[in-house]
Amino acid sequence: MSTKKQGGFSELKRKFFVALKRKPFMIPEVALVITFLYYAMHLTYVSDTTAKIQGTGMGLAGFCTMLFSMLSFMCFINTFQYRKPVNKPMFIIMTAMFAIIAFADIYYLNQIYAAIQRPVNPIVVTMNTVYIAYAEYYLRIHLILLAITFALILLLPVYSKMLRKVKTSIEVEDNGSLGTIDISGEA
Repeated sequence: MSTKKQGGFSELKRKFFVALKRKPFMIPEVALVITFLYYAMHLTYVSDTTAKIQGTGMGLAGFCTMLFSMLSFMCFINTFQYRKPVNKPMFIIMTAMFAIIAFADIYYLNQIYAAIQRPVNPIVVTMNTVYIAYAEYYLRIHLILLAITFALILLLPVYSKMLRKVKTSIEVEDNGSLGTIDISGEA
């Protein structure tokens, strides 16, 4: 009956922590997926802004962000593999891709600012062009999510050790009849 009481939410929580103890790299992997999905879900605003402003390299910056986001996920999968040491060349490539993504986002933001603040024919953000403000906002959040993801990757050894200290073993009750078992083989 005690196994029934352990079932439910507490058992799910225990299994979750057991899985995290075995594969702690799943935490930054989920963060990387969230970061990519956040950018991909708001790509319409970025594309509309590129079409409206038509700044130098804006389309390339948006393309680089999308491309290197997908490629960095593939590098992440090859960098952190279950029961294998960190693949250092892939880690370096992944870090370079994160730097390219951050540079592309910052470049794109600077192109938006330049278009809004230029002295000749500035872009005015109205209700018809509110997607420009949305694109700027979403790119800022994307940069923050990217920084959080990279921090989680760098701090992986620290919180992996902390996760190992979480007690996930199950207490097994002894019914006291263990001593009466005859293992001598005499009948």
